[in-house]
Amino acid sequence: MTDVTEDEGPLDHPDTLPAWLAEQRSHLLSLPAHALLLHGPSGLGQYELALSLAQSWLCEKPGREQGEPACGMCPSCQQVHSRGHTDLVVLMPETLMLSLGWPLSEKAQKDIDDKKRKASQEIRIESVREAVQFAELTSGRGRGKVILVYPAEAMNAASANALLKTLEEPQGSLRFVLATEAAHELLPTIRSRCQAFALAEPTPNQALAWLTQYVPGASPTDRETALHASGNRPMDAAKIIASGAHSVWAALPLALQKGRVDAVSGMSGAQLLDAQHKLCHDLWAVKLGAAPRFYAAQDLPKPPPARALAAWAEQLKTLSRRIDHPFKPELLIEDMVQQAKQCINSRV
Repeated sequence: MTDVTEDEGPLDHPDTLPAWLAEQRSHLLSLPAHALLLHGPSGLGQYELALSLAQSWLCEKPGREQGEPACGMCPSCQQVHSRGHTDLVVLMPETLMLSLGWPLSEKAQKDIDDKKRKASQEIRIESVREAVQFAELTSGRGRGKVILVYPAEAMNAASANALLKTLEEPQGSLRFVLATEAAHELLPTIRSRCQAFALAEPTPNQALAWLTQYVPGASPTDRETALHASGNRPMDAAKIIASGAHSVWAALPLALQKGRVDAVSGMSGAQLLDAQHKLCHDLWAVKLGAAPRFYAAQDLPKPPPARALAAWAEQLKTLSRRIDHPFKPELLIEDMVQQAKQCINSRV
């Protein structure tokens, strides 16, 4: 058993950041930009850093100096903790908002409760329009206003275009912080209106120290396996431990080579897709004479021909766009395992 669940956020309070994020927060708080775009691969803490920045901008600590992190104790900080700050709007897919404890608008919540529709997996244009209206209002607490967008790539074209004018010409002391794990999917017009900041990865010691504190119930071996499996991205490593995928990680490549569906029976389609993406990456790396990143070299089968790896990579890319569709889980997993087996065993 571990101390986290897969859906919960890695941090309860944005004023308690891990060391590698706190270092970057200090720099970002010194920037005068009205719109920041935090980007980088998953598992580095984009959302946590974005929320901490928003809280710092809104903090009401008396005598607080410019660029100082949030105090975590003032009424404004407490409102952020309770997900109810009057000067903070969070734009997220409704599914993510619900899992992280952010309240939906009264109408959206009623529609979902009445089963008129399901919670959206995109940032809805209605939510963006409400944020634009919020931008035109006066600050309720006098410390300015913030709109946080995460993951920014969850805005479709209509939602992104609805935000453009406000993003380019914010009124008063409004600030934006957008966070993404797929900056390449954002409209160029969105990217051009923000000051981009690429998140730095933690050192191995920082990653392990954070994971040890956050998942104290896991063994040292489990934590090291999960960090390896995540590519040294600690928040992804925490999710890997929560899902139990770390327990089968070392055996997974050879199990897929043999087409053993039973070896992945505890994984969801999304988890297996992530593992297969990483396996495909490492097989490419070994084939090109580089070291694997996500699996131990001794756990990998012999790489197949480049043509087979390229075809498998394309299959995985296509599946990524529809992995959240309501497939029958058993059939999806079986098909994914067979595709992996076919690729790994190919010799042409």
